[in-house]
Amino acid sequence: MSAALPTVELGRSGLHVSALGLGCMGMSEWYGPADDAESTATIHRALELGVTFIDSADVYGRGHNERLVGNAIRDRRDGVVLATKFGNVRDEAAGKFGGLDSSPAYVQQACEASLQRLGLDHIDLYYQHRVDPNTPIEETVGAMAELVRQGKVRHLGLSEARPEDIRRAHAVHPIAALQSEYALFERGVEADVLPLCHELGIGFVPFSPLGRGVLTGRFKSDADYAATDGRATGRYPRAGGDALVENARKAEIVAEVAARHPGATAAQVALAWLLAQGTVPIPGTRNQGRLAENIGSATLRLTPEDMARLDDVGQAAGDRYPGGRNPDWVSPPLSR
Repeated sequence: MSAALPTVELGRSGLHVSALGLGCMGMSEWYGPADDAESTATIHRALELGVTFIDSADVYGRGHNERLVGNAIRDRRDGVVLATKFGNVRDEAAGKFGGLDSSPAYVQQACEASLQRLGLDHIDLYYQHRVDPNTPIEETVGAMAELVRQGKVRHLGLSEARPEDIRRAHAVHPIAALQSEYALFERGVEADVLPLCHELGIGFVPFSPLGRGVLTGRFKSDADYAATDGRATGRYPRAGGDALVENARKAEIVAEVAARHPGATAAQVALAWLLAQGTVPIPGTRNQGRLAENIGSATLRLTPEDMARLDDVGQAAGDRYPGGRNPDWVSPPLSR
């Protein structure tokens, strides 16, 4: 592994991963046109550079992403910690999300389907993608624990769960990781979720660590996106429209801090800030150049003055998802 990208333990789970992971969602949909060959090359390059933690989900591209990732890592399996997720159901006929299902029967069904698409015999980290209000979390985690006993899953995770759900889940079977949105301008987990994870020894994995690209400073208006990019079509309200204009101004503070470090970029500063919080961010990219840039964050050391200035970024303008910002970490209507 590259000396610039060390291995860390997710909480006290015994699961060791690269300090920075690779989110693969955008390789399948929601961020404009993608290319399977380039995405595969990016995954391979990530592994060469020391990224061992690869993140997917059954809902990304209606299964396309798991097939893509599975094909990319199959002959490199021993060097990969593969995470995927279940629980978001898509209505294929209507072409939209059909709700949440974490019933015990669906847990087993979803895992079998993911393993088939991946072409693998086990999943290293299996997340419940969103808490299902219609199924007690004890029943869901009990079914997930059965997958561990069957050898199909190694470790369990949750995504966007509330503190009470995390405690109840962890009491049934150890939870290795919680994946939730966390970034310089989205810090809602700091009040009670992060402290609870530290208490219970659960690793924290931030998704959208670059604020869906806004914190990089590359996007200042909807015109900067491809026409089919979800950020330009209202899927992610704070990354488009008037909210984007305001949030792009916040990103200027990140660029200001980057300018204090020769050769550093705003993206690297935003990721270095998360690394300094003891988390394992999973920035997504399908571009090898951006991948190398993201990995460079592991060697960037922010000063106390930098950290204080970054606090001035403040809370992002706009909602996380259509219909509300979801401040209590309740399952939103759309998957990330």
